[in-house]
Amino acid sequence: MTSRILSDRERQILAALAETIIPGSARISRAGPETVDRVEEFLSVVPPLLQRGFGALLYLLEYRTLPRYLRPFTNLLEAQRQRVLESMVNGSFTNRQLLRMVSATVKVAHFHDPAVYKALNCEFEVEVPVQREQAPWMNLVNDGREISNAEELECDVVVVGTGAGGAAAAKAMAEAGLAVVIIEEGKLHTREQFNGNTIEMQRLMYRDLGGVLSLGNVPVLIPIGRAVGGTTIINSGTSLPPPEEVLNGWVRDFGLRQLGPDKLMPYVERTLEYLEVAPSEAKYIGDVGRLIAKGCDALGYAHGPLPRNAPGCDGQARCAFGCPTDAKRSTNIAHIPAALRANAFLFTSTLAESVLLEGDRAVGIVAKTAGGAKLTVRARATVLACGSLLTPLMLLRQGLANRSLQVGRNLTIHPAFGMGGEFDFKTDGFRTVPQGYGIHGFWPEGLLFEGGTAPPDVFAASTHEVGHTFMAFAESMDRLITFGMAIKDTARGHVFRGPSGRPLITYSVNNNDLARLRLGTEILARIFFAAGAIRVHLPVRGFPTLEDVSDIERFKNARLRARDYDLTAYHPLGTTRMGVDSRRSVVGPDHQTHDVPGLYIIDGGVIPSSLGVNPQITIMAMATRAGELLAERLSD
Repeated sequence: MTSRILSDRERQILAALAETIIPGSARISRAGPETVDRVEEFLSVVPPLLQRGFGALLYLLEYRTLPRYLRPFTNLLEAQRQRVLESMVNGSFTNRQLLRMVSATVKVAHFHDPAVYKALNCEFEVEVPVQREQAPWMNLVNDGREISNAEELECDVVVVGTGAGGAAAAKAMAEAGLAVVIIEEGKLHTREQFNGNTIEMQRLMYRDLGGVLSLGNVPVLIPIGRAVGGTTIINSGTSLPPPEEVLNGWVRDFGLRQLGPDKLMPYVERTLEYLEVAPSEAKYIGDVGRLIAKGCDALGYAHGPLPRNAPGCDGQARCAFGCPTDAKRSTNIAHIPAALRANAFLFTSTLAESVLLEGDRAVGIVAKTAGGAKLTVRARATVLACGSLLTPLMLLRQGLANRSLQVGRNLTIHPAFGMGGEFDFKTDGFRTVPQGYGIHGFWPEGLLFEGGTAPPDVFAASTHEVGHTFMAFAESMDRLITFGMAIKDTARGHVFRGPSGRPLITYSVNNNDLARLRLGTEILARIFFAAGAIRVHLPVRGFPTLEDVSDIERFKNARLRARDYDLTAYHPLGTTRMGVDSRRSVVGPDHQTHDVPGLYIIDGGVIPSSLGVNPQITIMAMATRAGELLAERLSD
């Protein structure tokens, strides 16, 4: 047991809340002291400010019952407690969110249990492979935890970040013969560590345990990676090319002739080939693909397996928690080893703190290792590839490349949500490729439909429901198939420097995008019912379930706001966008910033507009092009 985070009084309040939220069912035990212990264990690894905030929430929920009942929550009868929490679930936006901050934590803690997983026919962990012989390129990896003395290096190019952009660019430049140094804040993990344990893997590879959040008219969770591989190590491997209409729009709206279909698509094709992208195998798609196909066929919709960068995938359903077989060719498997084989150097557990300047020119990076040492890397070219949420923070901290005032602006995120179709038989949703199947033909409407399976603890936290209503949902988990939808957003957000240098993200869903969310909900519900679902579960306030097709009309006629949806997002883009007009963009067609010579940005932030598809292939293709252009420039 970890040291106490909560006081005895706070544990008492939490215990009362937990047993009300999870009262137990035929297969799933009632929440109890073990649940409270697990919550406290989770809190032990979050910042102290969040720990104190959680404690304050407990007291807020404890005493909010005084006006009506003249007693705190812990002194109420069980039926009264149920009514209080159910009223919050269906009440105001503020009450709903306050309760969810606690209930989601409690649900994850309780369902993160081998016994619960077993009851729901899901494996708690996967088999860890035998330790392999260390690859020769590992000798070029420098662990910042072991570097305690100041170092100064010189190279051709220093790259900050190992995600889709930084890794692909580093590979291209190292293979062109340049001396490349790569800096990564996270650690290098291997498949021997990927046991599929959701909480352990979130601690290992997710920034802030997956809790990065945007604020606006609806909070949106935006999980991003913090490891060698960036977010590619925790994505589902979906590998879609950029739509031709989008590339044509870049030419028309931003003057980017260099990224028109005829120019960029050759790099896209090379990227798809290098990653061995192919459709998911039918045997690993399972009931999700079979039932979605049945529903789509009944309604006349196109559908099929999604292309993924995972040759040899065996369907262990842990893509978002580190592939246990290395089948998924994330950048830690594909690009970084290739760059190191071409004699690049990688520093892990090393935080880039500032861009080194001489006059107005970037000449390298100043970083700090986890061992406490200052690392100075002087370079002929400096590449920032920290991603759309973190690259702007580096620039804003020093006031760099922002003459246009566009740094941090123009954020697109593809707001997304998942729905569940409940059937009257057991499904194999926990043992299939999480995102292996798609519904096609809706991109013109700004809709992207893809499978979205999650393990029981993550699944449990996805719903606001509490008490016996929640238990009914939990009991149905192994009779569900889940599917997700994202939209090509027209809204734009903003990234600021927040407390302690963390990203402060603002984003509000506009009416146009709300209409897309509603249309997607309706389409997916009809597909589930056409496939034979007996019930459909929604992430929408007032509509936790649709019982039959007639309920869809009730949903269509309801007055809903963005805040009535529970949204997530996985594709932040656009915060340092590319363009030929330095007044409207941050970088030019060669990825060099308009304002600071020698400073390049090669990540999703340069993408000028919402893509409407999973962006990793587009980012990698653009990064490969950028790396080759930079190599040519430095070789002249």
